[in-house]
Amino acid sequence: MADFTNEIKKRRTFAIISHPDAGKTTLTEKFLLYGGAINQAGSVKGKATAKHAVSDWMEIEKERGISVTSSVLQFQYDGYCINILDTPGHQDFSEDTYRTLMAADSAVMVIDGSKGVEAQTRKLFKVCVMRHIPIFTFINKMDREAMDTFELLDDIEKELGIATCPINWPIGSGKEFRGVFDRNSRELEIFSDTKKGTSIGEVEKVSIDSEEAKSIVSEAQFAQLEEEIELLDGASAEFDQEMVSKGELSPVFFGSALTNFGVETFLQHFLKMTTSPLPRMSDKGLIDPMKEEDFSAFVFKIQANMNKAHRDRIAFMRICSGEFKAGMDVFHIQGGRKVRLSQPQQMMASERHMIDIAYGGDIIGVFDPGIFSIGDTLTNSAEKFAYEGIPTFAPEHFARVRQVDTMKRKQFIKGINEIAQEGAIQIFQEFNTGMEEIIVGVVGVLQFDVLKYRLENEYNVEIRLEPLPYEHIRWIENEEINMDKLVGTSDMKKIKDLKDRPLLLFVNSWSIRMVLERNEGLKLSEFGRS
Repeated sequence: MADFTNEIKKRRTFAIISHPDAGKTTLTEKFLLYGGAINQAGSVKGKATAKHAVSDWMEIEKERGISVTSSVLQFQYDGYCINILDTPGHQDFSEDTYRTLMAADSAVMVIDGSKGVEAQTRKLFKVCVMRHIPIFTFINKMDREAMDTFELLDDIEKELGIATCPINWPIGSGKEFRGVFDRNSRELEIFSDTKKGTSIGEVEKVSIDSEEAKSIVSEAQFAQLEEEIELLDGASAEFDQEMVSKGELSPVFFGSALTNFGVETFLQHFLKMTTSPLPRMSDKGLIDPMKEEDFSAFVFKIQANMNKAHRDRIAFMRICSGEFKAGMDVFHIQGGRKVRLSQPQQMMASERHMIDIAYGGDIIGVFDPGIFSIGDTLTNSAEKFAYEGIPTFAPEHFARVRQVDTMKRKQFIKGINEIAQEGAIQIFQEFNTGMEEIIVGVVGVLQFDVLKYRLENEYNVEIRLEPLPYEHIRWIENEEINMDKLVGTSDMKKIKDLKDRPLLLFVNSWSIRMVLERNEGLKLSEFGRS
């Protein structure tokens, strides 16, 4: 057993989240640079001539310069095996971020030093707080003019309700940025622009009490630093590993991902402050990867057409315990049968390589012939069990889908179903009709653009979307209710999901209360069951 527990101990699996443009993709690339996984960081902006960022692989992402799906990257560094789950930065994709966080043991939050916590990012960061996982903050772009440092920390604490503990402290910003002060070692790490970070560059460290420090930092900056450190020592939360592990205290680091400054320091501290893969809750109790020898995993993401030439579907799973071997047979709990996990692979964004072996904490992609759903459990344990399900977010925007060319009905149904199985959109039907009337629900309106784009580019189907006025959706919990006799309101619509479960759409939130009052015993839920 010792063999694979040592492998699991080396694993660190974290998600990286941020507002669009805060520099998340650049930071991810720099981690890969330190791990030797890539030789040169690519330009991140989606210009036609530029080399695209390693972690953004979908065509629409390259055109718009934003990440709309989560990608998975693995690299080795300093004896650790690190799995990074890169998430979409846009709030319209917060559901994908939530599912990805279910597969992570901790999260890195990237914040733009000139903007602080941005309005549309609150939802994403709160998702982190909901999961109670350790959150590490990297305040980026310090080589540009930044907000007051205390204001930045105050912003994080106020917005997210989480205490902060700066591990290092910036000296100036923009043209005046000199580097950071390490509070523990009392050393200055000197900033030098390493040619936009295409090379790693040595970080020069000098003691704050040395003569050299006084020649690097101006007298005014030195006085300000001393004053701020004194304030900080008196006012900020002390580092407490237990609080970090509970997700109640966020260690904060400063740097510039573009110029590579502060990235390696951050990575080194992060690896010391995080743990190896944690136990996961199942219907038979906690499954501890250090004690459980049997293989077990759950599916947290499905991606169709990763390779357009092969029309393939990949189910991404987080291994929770045991050792995975290519081609092994496992029991698919929800499907109630044995399946062979074929073509197992790990990702370097769209670059994939086949693997023979993986361990608890790793993220792998396996070929999905259309049998897996998000939240499914796979195990070879004699005692069958299922991991906790992944909740479905209630859509907030709805549209009726019309096909432009009705002759392409088959491709349309296939395409919309496959994209729905990935969990980014939810499809519904009018209550008393077949698939003729399809209604799509999404958490964020940008998902409509992605749906339209993907149907056109991957399935050769053109659609028109007609926005619907509904904003609230409720699942009916007691399914014995007779839908024909349900007393509704004028702004209510009856629909059903793909499993024929009845739902109600409302334009106004007060109508929900009225419908509950008019129908005795009716139970409505905000969350769907997978």
